[in-house]
Amino acid sequence: MAASETHQAIETVFRIERARLIAGLAQMVRDVGQAEELAQDALVIALSEWPKTGVPKNPGAWLMAAAKRRAIDGFRRNKMLARKHAEIGRDLEDEVGVENIEATMDDDIGDELLSLMFTACHPVLSTEARVALTLRLIGGLTTDEIARAFLSNEATIAQRIVRAKRTLGASGLAFEIPRAQARTARLASVLEVIFLIFNEGYFATAGEDLIRPALCAEAQRLGRILVRLAPDEPEVFGLLALMEIQASRLGARTAPDGAPVPLTEQNRARWDQLLIRRGLVALERAEGLGGADGPYALQAALAACHARAHRVEDTDWTRMAALYDRLSQVMPSPVVDLNRAVAYSMAFGPEAGLALVDEIAEAAALRNYAPLPAAKGDFLFRAGRLAEAREQFERAAGFSRNAREKEFLLGRAAACGG
Repeated sequence: MAASETHQAIETVFRIERARLIAGLAQMVRDVGQAEELAQDALVIALSEWPKTGVPKNPGAWLMAAAKRRAIDGFRRNKMLARKHAEIGRDLEDEVGVENIEATMDDDIGDELLSLMFTACHPVLSTEARVALTLRLIGGLTTDEIARAFLSNEATIAQRIVRAKRTLGASGLAFEIPRAQARTARLASVLEVIFLIFNEGYFATAGEDLIRPALCAEAQRLGRILVRLAPDEPEVFGLLALMEIQASRLGARTAPDGAPVPLTEQNRARWDQLLIRRGLVALERAEGLGGADGPYALQAALAACHARAHRVEDTDWTRMAALYDRLSQVMPSPVVDLNRAVAYSMAFGPEAGLALVDEIAEAAALRNYAPLPAAKGDFLFRAGRLAEAREQFERAAGFSRNAREKEFLLGRAAACGG
């Protein structure tokens, strides 16, 4: 194999194995930052050795062995880590052979990777830090890629990740999967982070582009990893179902010029049927595990109502209104109430939606929230109250920070006439 081909093979292997390496090393050294450095050291060693010896039969095990040897060397050099060397190094020396490491990786790598996800998403970190660290450690994105995805600068993201690693290091957290109630609480944080990543891709909060499909794809990938690692958690399947079904519509959500296309006007032939099938299977699994009333499963069931309707006229809005009634009970939120009002307006007429919107109009969480006046504008438009609708669309456009959304809302305002 030519040197360039070998280097390409090494980089491909490292992208695949990187999260697994960091997960196993973090459990060993109890430090995410050091684990990431050791994984990078293993890559450097591979770039030096593999062009001469060829890509090994089990490259992941080889990289783990190289990283563990480097860790042992570091323990020996640093007298301050004598205790760790005594406790960890002895065991590592016994199993440092590639064959043994390969066996141990196969036995518990799922738990190791899951523990890394729980650590990266620990509530001790801010939401922004959890998102950045998860994309870095589990997703393997560079700081530049994360910065571009969230319209930030690389220095800010780099500092956020460094601070997050320091916070975790100083917290004394155990790099393990939490048990019982603690696991349930932490799982909610993991799911929240993955969903935040997906949502930012599905509807960008700022910038020129309405959607960022790469972020949606990354969140879906993380969700697929999580269902393999936590196969008995219904809300994990609920979240995956929600993301798969929502992502099925990405290709139809924007016009050729990038303008948003409302759900009711989308070409449903462009919806990805493979993603819809995957989502419906995941939803069935969530419900089979007793999670039908979980927040993510309920949202997935709502998305499924759209996915199952071949024409917009076939949408079961009455069922959606009932699902929103349930969702508002298990996940009380002004945003859920707003979406419930939309479903009611479609099921029972625009006046029903207006009545519900009036009940939540003063909610603090909806202050300066563009979808609220946008929804009210739509209800008023369908009720024939065009002057009032125009005022609401213009108000919504003033709140929006997304250029494409702002253009769309101003267009709806213009359609109401003078």
